[in-house]
Amino acid sequence: MTPVLYSFRRCPYAMRARLAILAAAVPVDLREIVLRDKPQAFLETSPSGTVPCLQLDDQVIDESLDIMIWALSQSDPQGLLKMPDAGRDLIARCDGPFKHALDRTKYTTRYPDQDPAHHRAEACRFLSDLNDQIELSLFDRPSLADLAIAPFVRQFAFIDKPWFDAQPWPKLQIWLARFLASDAFGQVMIKYPAWVPSDASTRFPPDAVQE
Repeated sequence: MTPVLYSFRRCPYAMRARLAILAAAVPVDLREIVLRDKPQAFLETSPSGTVPCLQLDDQVIDESLDIMIWALSQSDPQGLLKMPDAGRDLIARCDGPFKHALDRTKYTTRYPDQDPAHHRAEACRFLSDLNDQIELSLFDRPSLADLAIAPFVRQFAFIDKPWFDAQPWPKLQIWLARFLASDAFGQVMIKYPAWVPSDASTRFPPDAVQE
């Protein structure tokens, strides 16, 4: 069976899973989910009820980083898995303290007892460190860390893009702009209709060759 990827276009976790699948050119059946109206088939598949969720013949993977590693373990023509150990540390910081601060900066109504200015300052520590780290990529060449972190930097930047652009992070801003202008970003952000069980399969990436 072709792997089935349950996804949601704007979710940064799902975005990075699609980026890795695109880089690997591993074909999947893409099922776009509306999070406020989750299909029963999705709920029966996903242990957590969250996207992304990858259904394989013999297992279900519902952690985005694990999906990325699975895809690139099938095929990694860009060598994205070859990164320093520091890359995993950056991903862990992104998924932990930075995402915590990002949510409390962006979703103020969800966290009415939290100070968004404090959390924005906390997020800025990570972004400043990224700016210091980046040349063209986070390391000397593109890696898993770039794909894993960029969707979350994008999400933070668009909370207040003029403010983000005014910060003293020139290398980070160029890195993000290159990501947003890339063919890969354009391909993973194609809009698909919400999936219903009667739909025909939507292959992703569109030009991937099924073995």
